[in-house]
Amino acid sequence: MEATKNYILDKAIAAKKLKRMAYEILENNINEDYIILAGIRESGSVVARNIQQLLSGISSVKTDLIMITLDKHLPKDVKLSRQLDFNNKVIIVIDDVANSGKTLLYALKPFLDYQPQKIQTLILVERSHKTFPIHPDYVGLSIATTLQEHIYVEVNSEEVLGAYLK
Repeated sequence: MEATKNYILDKAIAAKKLKRMAYEILENNINEDYIILAGIRESGSVVARNIQQLLSGISSVKTDLIMITLDKHLPKDVKLSRQLDFNNKVIIVIDDVANSGKTLLYALKPFLDYQPQKIQTLILVERSHKTFPIHPDYVGLSIATTLQEHIYVEVNSEEVLGAYLK
């Protein structure tokens, strides 16, 4: 029998956090008319799609969505779903949970061959165990956990259903 999940975000609260972050993106990129959203596989991609939909509903800024694929344990090979010209562009790398900062750091690798205007990071849930020098620009929820605890973000193909601590 599965133990009850200790939810830290339900679907409604996650939606509010995503909407707030969409407005923050607009505030911090007020003069931009084009932003590339780069979601990190699975859950990060769902978060990125949600951010893209929110932005299109509240602004005229154009967005492009790409997916980043990497092995979170051995992130040597980082692949993009498609190549774009990243020179002089605003790129926002998006993931569901930030633990050590390692995944976000490696996810930046494909963009370093270009000269982007700026790269920002967005995380739905941030943990306070940074071992890499990455600090997200946009955070839905920041939570202190023990190293033994894990945060899981539940998604379906369209939306964020919630996040729980285990």
